[in-house]
Amino acid sequence: MTVQPAIRLTAAETALGEAYGKIMGDLPGDGAVATMRDGLSYALKTEGLPTRRREAWHYTDLKALIRTIPANDDKVVTPVAALLHGADVFSVVNGVSQSVPVVDGLTLTPYSASLQDGTAADGLEIRDAEDAIGQINGAFVADGFSLELAAGAKLESPLELQSIHSAGQYHSRFPVTFGAGSGATVIERHTSSGQVEALVSSVSDLVVGEGAEIIWIILQQQAPGDTHLGQMKVRLEKDARLTVFVINAGGRLVRQEIHVDVVGEGADFKLRGINLLGGDTHCDLTMTLGHTVVDTTSTQIIRNVVMDRAKGVFQGQIRVAAEAQKTDARMACNTLLLSDEAEFSTKPELEIFADDVQCAHGATVADIDHRQLFYLLARGIPENKARGLLVRAFVAAIVEELEDETIVEALEGVITNWLEAHD
Repeated sequence: MTVQPAIRLTAAETALGEAYGKIMGDLPGDGAVATMRDGLSYALKTEGLPTRRREAWHYTDLKALIRTIPANDDKVVTPVAALLHGADVFSVVNGVSQSVPVVDGLTLTPYSASLQDGTAADGLEIRDAEDAIGQINGAFVADGFSLELAAGAKLESPLELQSIHSAGQYHSRFPVTFGAGSGATVIERHTSSGQVEALVSSVSDLVVGEGAEIIWIILQQQAPGDTHLGQMKVRLEKDARLTVFVINAGGRLVRQEIHVDVVGEGADFKLRGINLLGGDTHCDLTMTLGHTVVDTTSTQIIRNVVMDRAKGVFQGQIRVAAEAQKTDARMACNTLLLSDEAEFSTKPELEIFADDVQCAHGATVADIDHRQLFYLLARGIPENKARGLLVRAFVAAIVEELEDETIVEALEGVITNWLEAHD
């Protein structure tokens, strides 16, 4: 019998296991949840964090990039002002859900209650052997919100799921069900209260019912030293429409995963992403999309601005099953490299088993168009301002697809603030 050698754990991996041992008795959950947590923690201790040898993590060696596990400082943190005026804000502060407003048509409970009564146990299962985010979050998650929007309910005001933290490690989860024919705009917002290092994970698990129309915005503005591990899992049913808009504008190490299963005829999925990367940031946006039935559509457009010594990754995989005839799926990734030391890696994948489909992907990497820059300089615009205008134009085109002027203005403000801070 061959005995596999034990994996040599890094200091961070050892600290992660020790942290679980210290708090496991305080985490909410019945016996089934505790058993699931123990299994996930054991897998982390025996298998370690993923390295480049795991294909899904080839460009993001998590084992090497997570160097320390920060200790909690228990600093008092208060929610920040809503991104959009009039939004209904649901806050998770230092990993603990806060009191919430009442919204007609929306049923909302703290996720800690679902853990405590055991109904969350099945939801803690990981996607596959490479699901490191699911392992970490499932082992440590203590709270969040479970949301259910009633069939036919149309929310007039946006919902903001606000996750804010101080130093340490915090883990939250948001299972959400959108009923048939419902409609809503949701902002999933991640931010830090200070500049001290934190390790944060968040998992959103969405079911978008028949005919529902949903806009989901992920805004990540973590502190420069933070590690942010985010995951979204989606089931898209018949004639459902889902637009996911991601802006990464912070963090030292960021991995945002989006996994979508299109299971209903006539469904449409759109992904729009903006990665604003500066300093020593390493940011990885990874998407898998499965078309499993006939007559469905999807488009993905990713725009990246990379400067200083930052490194970025976009991995996009589209799978079209043999039964998914008449699929129309398109993917594009466009990058501005504004520094000789900046890097961006793109890995598009198409797996097509049907023959009556339209599928395409493309990727470009470039610097600012010097003809356009010369045009602005010739009209007396200073170079730094001219460059800023061209970068804004590069990313603004996909922001404006959202159409709602209030949302567009708010997100353009986020982009402008980031560019000014990195001028």
